[in-house]
Amino acid sequence: MAIDFRNERLKKIALDNSCVHTDGLEIDAEDFQLSSYDFNLPESLVAQTPDEKRDNSKLLVLDRKNNELIVSSFNELASFLPSESLIVTNNVKVAPLRLKGVTKSGGRLEFLLLTPLPLIDNSHATQGKFNARVEGLMRNIKKFKVGETYQFNEKLKFTILEKQEFGRCIVNLEWEAPLTERLNEQGSLPLPPYIKRELTKSDTERYQTIFAKDEKIGSAAAPTAGLHFTPALKAELLAKGHSWTELTLYVGYGTFSPVRSEDIREHLMHSEYFEINEKSAELINNQRANKKPVVAIGTTSTRTLEGVFAKRGKIEACTDTTNIFVYPGKKIEVVDHLITNFHLPKSSLLMLVSAFVGRKRLLSAYEKAIEERLRFFSYGDAMLIL
Repeated sequence: MAIDFRNERLKKIALDNSCVHTDGLEIDAEDFQLSSYDFNLPESLVAQTPDEKRDNSKLLVLDRKNNELIVSSFNELASFLPSESLIVTNNVKVAPLRLKGVTKSGGRLEFLLLTPLPLIDNSHATQGKFNARVEGLMRNIKKFKVGETYQFNEKLKFTILEKQEFGRCIVNLEWEAPLTERLNEQGSLPLPPYIKRELTKSDTERYQTIFAKDEKIGSAAAPTAGLHFTPALKAELLAKGHSWTELTLYVGYGTFSPVRSEDIREHLMHSEYFEINEKSAELINNQRANKKPVVAIGTTSTRTLEGVFAKRGKIEACTDTTNIFVYPGKKIEVVDHLITNFHLPKSSLLMLVSAFVGRKRLLSAYEKAIEERLRFFSYGDAMLIL
C-alpha cells in the first residue's frame, strides 16, 4: 500500500522575505508554531499494552527518495534497510524510579526521580546513611512544603529543597545503601501517564529493550523505538550485513517535557546525560567517512548523536549532557535513517521527526497511520524514515 507525495504542494509563507531550505525541505513560518504540530488522535489508538510479540508491531515506512508510504510489519525491517547500515541504539535500562508512599496525615505521596543514577553522588554519608541533592517530579506538589521531610520507609526519605514549575523540584534524598535495593523495594517502573492502567508484572520485561544493560540502569523512561526488537530480528539484521553499535542516553525530563511556547524556537530543552564509548565512536565515524548509512533507533539515539556533533564537530567517546532541540530548519548531520514510534501532538519528539521529512509530510503520514488503525506512543507501532 503506497501513497505518492510527488504532487504535494506546500504553502509557502515568507520568513524574513525568504523560505529556509534545509536538506531539500522547504520551511515556512508555520513550522515554528506549536499549534501546527497538533492533530486529532482517537483515544482508542493510544496503546495501553504491547503487542503479544515485540516484532509483530506494524511498521509504517516513509521513503523520502521515492516519495512512498508503505504499511508493513516490524519483522520485515531487514527488507527495507539500505545495505551495510550501521544501526545505533540506546542500551539504557529503565529503573524503578516512581516512588509512592503516604504522608503522616495520610495523604498520597508520589515522586519520580529524574536524576540519572550514575550522577547521584554517593560520597556523603552520616551514620551509614547517604544523602544527595537530586531532581524529581512530584504529583500535587502545591500540597507539599519546602523544608519538610517525607518518608517512604525507614531506609528511604527526602526533604524538599526547592519547588519549581510544572511539578519539578529539587530534594535532598536520604537512603541506606545500596540505593538500587531501596528503589527496588519502594519503587516501580514509571509507565507514561497516557497508559491508564496499573503496572503489571509483564511490564517489567516489556518496558525494557532486549539490549538494555544492567550496568546502564537509571533511566526515567524507555527508549521506546527499541521495544520492537527481538534477538532473532537483531541476528537477521547482522546476518544480512548490517552492523550494530550502542550508546546510552538516560531518558529524563528533556525527552518528555511538553513544549509550551507558541514559537517553538523559544522552548528550552532540559539536559540529559549520555555516554558514548570508544568502539561506538570509531564505528560511527568510519561509517560516515565511508559514506555508508547510519540508522538511529529512536529519538534518544538521534539526540545523542546530533548533540555530540553539534558540540564537538564529530562523534567522540565521551560522557556529557545534551540539551539539543531538533526541529524543522535544523540540519541533521549524522543520522541518515530513523526508526521511531508515533509521538504525542505538540511534542518535541514530533518536531524532531519533522526535521527529517518536513512537518506537513509527517502529519500526512500520521493521518495514514490513524486511517490504518496503527497504535501510538510507547507501546504502539513504529515508523521507519528512509
